[in-house]
Amino acid sequence: MRSLIKFNRGVMRMPVWVRLWLVLLVSANFVVPLFYLDRLEARVVAGVFLVSAALQVLLTGIAGFTRLLGLGHMLWFPLLYFLWTRLDQIPADDVFGVWVRVLMLLNALSLIIDVIDVVRYVGGDRKEIVTL
Repeated sequence: MRSLIKFNRGVMRMPVWVRLWLVLLVSANFVVPLFYLDRLEARVVAGVFLVSAALQVLLTGIAGFTRLLGLGHMLWFPLLYFLWTRLDQIPADDVFGVWVRVLMLLNALSLIIDVIDVVRYVGGDRKEIVTL
């Protein structure tokens, strides 16, 4: 429970633009899929989001609110591959298809940031991202 509280405190102390980015990621990875639970892709996205969120809370408990949190999205690599393999079955001209493609773009951008953060952590930048 302490890890969850520390994680939420860390998120709330981040700059507004980062919190808006996180709201966008949560919306795309969890809220929107709830409208498409009849589709396998949406169920997989929502499930991966929940596991990733739990992993980030666990990582906060282990290493604090540090750049290591980027590892929490490591499941997005296989998620992006899974979605990529399904694109030929998902029309690009309907709302679901647009969501899948936008989600893939958002998650890929987030993964670039995450990889940079984890590399920085491994390189020695292990301080807390925000003052808790």
